[in-house]
Amino acid sequence: MIYSVHESDPSRVSASDPVPLAQALIRCASVTPADGGAQSVLAVELERLGFTATRLRFGNIENLFAERGSGSRSLSFAGHTDVVPAGPVEKWRRDPFGGIVEDGVLYGRGAADMKGAIAAFVAAAADTDPQAGRISLLITGDEEGEARDGTVKLLEWARLEGKIPDFCIVGEPTSKLRLGDTVKIGRRGSLSARIAVSGRQGHVAYPHLADNPIHPLVAALAALAGRRLDEGTNWFEPSSLQITSVDVGNPAGNVIPAEAVARLNIRFNDLHSGASLTDWLGQTLAQFAPRADLQVHCAGEAFLTRPGEATAMLVAAIEASTGIAPKLDTGGGTSDARFISGYCPVAEFGLVGATMHQIDEAVPVAELRKLAEVYKAVLTSFFA
Repeated sequence: MIYSVHESDPSRVSASDPVPLAQALIRCASVTPADGGAQSVLAVELERLGFTATRLRFGNIENLFAERGSGSRSLSFAGHTDVVPAGPVEKWRRDPFGGIVEDGVLYGRGAADMKGAIAAFVAAAADTDPQAGRISLLITGDEEGEARDGTVKLLEWARLEGKIPDFCIVGEPTSKLRLGDTVKIGRRGSLSARIAVSGRQGHVAYPHLADNPIHPLVAALAALAGRRLDEGTNWFEPSSLQITSVDVGNPAGNVIPAEAVARLNIRFNDLHSGASLTDWLGQTLAQFAPRADLQVHCAGEAFLTRPGEATAMLVAAIEASTGIAPKLDTGGGTSDARFISGYCPVAEFGLVGATMHQIDEAVPVAELRKLAEVYKAVLTSFFA
């Protein structure tokens, strides 16, 4: 059976059902940096539920802060309405921006990552007493892109307005096999580097008239790749350096190239920082390739929200709702939680991420509704 927001079971179409809002959001083609009307759809629904919605545009990115309630305790949900491109649309079995429900499954770009989770939290808030406490949403349109004009600037604005929460949940699709099996309380940092070594082009038969840049670059890369950065920690696996590219742009087998360029990425735990790793890269290059030019970009530092009252509350609410005791985890790539961690305790919890960024991205309707139940349990427990 296929149905739309207007054709679904009328008994389930209410503010506390996440499916209609998830469908409406998916139907907005909000491929980064485009908004596609997604934040307007969300703002209208939140205002209908009594939230004060503030639209914040930084650069060319649409962002949204919404808040409802009063009291000394505050909980925030952070998420993003932007999505990655659909890819070859002809390979999708259903319209990637159709928001179609078929046989109990909601299909579309963003269903899992993470329009579904946003809709689930809004449904949970709709079913929560408006006077329970201060609930807010920090929603960006720049998570899948450069992440420069989104959560970072939203947080700066929230700090100046005195709206930083006591605890924040990020709705990333953290569950691995079943909803509720994983909560992320940290992430590894990510540092990318470009190393360029200049030489002098020449004929391979006359190496004394040339200067081969590949040799020092290879020696430096061998030293970098051969170093075990650490053995991991109680919460993090060992840091990893991966060489991702070595290029000389040389189609001829009898020519020494004028330049050799390599790229690498380091996913690192909280034993390191972007600055300490940059220093180590520089020292290694000074030893093996002193003429190398090093360019570094740290997309995010490692962070850890150590288990405490807030995480225990989240875990208990998940277990009570799903029957699963979630594992506390720090694996995977980066998320906007890396920015939030500098302001307040943060944890990530959301749908099963098996189809995120894939063709025919989807989420079972029952799982989406269960996530709304979990978020409702979290709100109830947090404000108890």
